[in-house]
Amino acid sequence: MPRVEIYIGKNDEGTVVGVKDAKKLLEDIPNKIQNKLGIVADVNLLEEDGLNYIEIVVNPWAFPVNYDGEYHYRSGSTKQQLRGNALTNFLMSRTGMKWDAAPVSDIAIDDLDNESFSIFRREALRSGRMMKTDLEISNAELLEKLNLLVDGKLKRAGALCFYREAEKVISGCYVKIGKFDGSELLYQDEVHGSLILMADRIIDLIYLKYLKAAISYHKETRVETYPFARDAVREAVYNALIHCNWADNNPIQIRIEEDVMYVSNSSMLPFGWTAETLLEPHSSKPFNPDIARVFYRAGYIESWGRGIQKICDACKNLGSDLPEYIVHGEDIMVKFAALQSAKVIDTKAPKGHAEPLKEPIEEPLKEKIISILRKAPDSTYDSLAGELGISRSTVKRSFKILIESGQIDRVGGRRYGHWEIHE
Repeated sequence: MPRVEIYIGKNDEGTVVGVKDAKKLLEDIPNKIQNKLGIVADVNLLEEDGLNYIEIVVNPWAFPVNYDGEYHYRSGSTKQQLRGNALTNFLMSRTGMKWDAAPVSDIAIDDLDNESFSIFRREALRSGRMMKTDLEISNAELLEKLNLLVDGKLKRAGALCFYREAEKVISGCYVKIGKFDGSELLYQDEVHGSLILMADRIIDLIYLKYLKAAISYHKETRVETYPFARDAVREAVYNALIHCNWADNNPIQIRIEEDVMYVSNSSMLPFGWTAETLLEPHSSKPFNPDIARVFYRAGYIESWGRGIQKICDACKNLGSDLPEYIVHGEDIMVKFAALQSAKVIDTKAPKGHAEPLKEPIEEPLKEKIISILRKAPDSTYDSLAGELGISRSTVKRSFKILIESGQIDRVGGRRYGHWEIHE
């Protein structure tokens, strides 16, 4: 906040009209400011055309101001009263500590989830953000390299990123996804686990279960177009996971309708920022820096505050409207408008085809199924559906296509058999 100057003895036009008992005010005002607000202000007695007036100069103050037990903070022309988690986070930020850097005492490194570490190592290597030699170390050494330990204890960020039961740390640490028709909820899912597990599964779940692609043909090539830009939604979800104020115990919520999608999470903008600031070039100021560092190393995000620019670019490339950011107090929501030409109205095969074409499996789903079968060839439809967060019927349909394409075979009976993969 810039320096503020207040004048007593001037009218609204800036003309000096004078003030009575100027010398007494010169003594009383500094004491009242100090006693009431706990801050120091310069109070000067000035004169113009024989009239006395008073100048009060308030320099920038780094901490919220306590006024009768209430804490206030001015950003631009607006004054905010800070309460609860907002006040806690503000005070912590002024002391250089963030919420996600605080240690947790009841979770040990051995309690963390090996699958979450495996996903992180895979993505960090694929993105090139970490070298193979950097990843071929123990989980404890990896946590140390990621700066997720303090005095030998796990930081909150480490627990949320790699602990499978993250809700034991923060009860609201999960993601809710719902498909709506107006105010009617058609169906919904909850995605639980570590932040790394959620990041790995949410986007596939949205695009496999909640959205349909419009099918078109360019010459002989089949083209699938979704109504919402996948890269934009992915970036918005990752941003929500990183910037969420998990201390509020509220899950991230993703609401999907025919014409719009909302991704919302509890959080606060950096002080002085507005929704318009987000759409302008800005520096990177993650709400949870340690969590952001893990996501950066995994290749999920950039570190230059370019995430929203990437969201806008993905929407432009699709041909849809730019996203809208809506800030309500301690809640931030990004709104995506559907590309109308990609909305699926008729799912029948295009004219000229004798029979409907079989829907192909999304490449990420095929890779995930085959990866799981390599490790657990005796997997069932039900176990795969649970692990992938999709319906049993989707798994069954996917297996049928994989079998017909010769990529997998069933060896043995239903009870004691297993799946064989043909590379």
